Amino acid sequence: MSDILITDDERDIRELISEILHDEGYTTRLAGTSEQCMAELGKAPPALMILDIWLKDSGMDGIEILKSVKREHPDIPVVIISGHGNIETAVAAIKLGAYDFIEKPFNIDQLLVVIRRAMETSRLRRENFELKRGEQGATELLGESGSFRSLKSQLDKVTRSNGRVMLTGPAGAGKEVAARYIHAKSSRGQAPFVCVNSASVEPERMEEVLFGRESPERGVERGLLEEANGGVIYFDEVADMPLGTQSKILRVLVEQRFQRVNGHEKVEVDIRVISSTNKDLQREIQEGRFRQELFHRLNVVPISVPSLEDRREDIPLLAEHFIEMFNRTQGLPLRPLAEDARALLQTMTWPGNVRQLRNVIERVLILGEGNGEITARDLPSTDERTATDEDRVVLSGGLATLPLREARELFEREYLLTQINRFGGNISRTAAFVGMERSALHRKLKSLGVVTSTKAGARVAHVEG
Repeated sequence: MSDILITDDERDIRELISEILHDEGYTTRLAGTSEQCMAELGKAPPALMILDIWLKDSGMDGIEILKSVKREHPDIPVVIISGHGNIETAVAAIKLGAYDFIEKPFNIDQLLVVIRRAMETSRLRRENFELKRGEQGATELLGESGSFRSLKSQLDKVTRSNGRVMLTGPAGAGKEVAARYIHAKSSRGQAPFVCVNSASVEPERMEEVLFGRESPERGVERGLLEEANGGVIYFDEVADMPLGTQSKILRVLVEQRFQRVNGHEKVEVDIRVISSTNKDLQREIQEGRFRQELFHRLNVVPISVPSLEDRREDIPLLAEHFIEMFNRTQGLPLRPLAEDARALLQTMTWPGNVRQLRNVIERVLILGEGNGEITARDLPSTDERTATDEDRVVLSGGLATLPLREARELFEREYLLTQINRFGGNISRTAAFVGMERSALHRKLKSLGVVTSTKAGARVAHVEG
């Protein structure tokens, strides 16, 4: 959300600010009086307000509007501007909840810096408010596969301790859900869960966001570490944290205390740290992008979150969960999954993992018609083969150039590999689906050089050699 409401009785000023913000990618709404301002607030709360103190021909001045906004919409940051400003007015506005005060004529660069900071602070507060709400869906783990059961077993063990956990796995696999699960099931479950998206915070702002700051004008502003006191702080994609901040976080982990930016006193905190990454931290250390001492502090209990490819058995269960969730939260149709859709979902490639599956289900429900079954035809196809005229199949170039015997052997190998992995290495279920006796399937697999092995707690198939 990047909608900014600009209220100033000088038309040239509000239009100038609007043009500047448009160039920076923001959308704006303009008001010249307090009545227009309150009308715009009634239509929809903005992400941020820029508000002049002195408003000619208005029933309210900027201070009165500020009081109303902070009473009705306390999370909206308000930047006060005035050509008649003085230190007393600025202090009064700050005490009433204004984010900052800028005196006319203002410096454009200064105005943009303040707006960016205010928008970022607002976004972080909204995100962490949602996290603190502790909605049931946020901590729910779903699955029946061997790799999922192995993951859940490890997570259940660490909920009973206070040890630091490092979650590794590909993007979209569910590392944040795993972190919330640890928090919810632990003795800190009623305390805050605060998420730090290491990649989204500007490097020069990271320390202020984490540690807070002190200033004569604004007093004490708490950072995310203080907000997490007594609970859990989750460093999402910790490999993206700036090197300078890494050394300071290391000191916090050792001492359990820190100083705010421009502060002088030590702030003590009791926090549990959970981190996640989709990168190879050992390589990041070798290339000088991650501190080895911090890695050893964070990597007390390493847990690998499996990709969706490693838990294909769980795909229909997850898909049905998302269908139910979108019905409950968005009113989308509660459509059942047909058997051919289940099979196709389990054989598709999922580079985006659970997050991609969720997006596919949402798209199908939005674009679909009626409340009937979701069939394979409703799903996006990523196969090299393209169905035409109902039954015809256009073969990929490589397969089409082989003699029949070699093409058939290659097809059988790939088909059976796909089905075995779909059923988590379970030969009995695979045999029942493909329509073969178990012993005949074993002989066929042996002749094709297909063997099964254990990976991430689950049985998977691969070609021998």
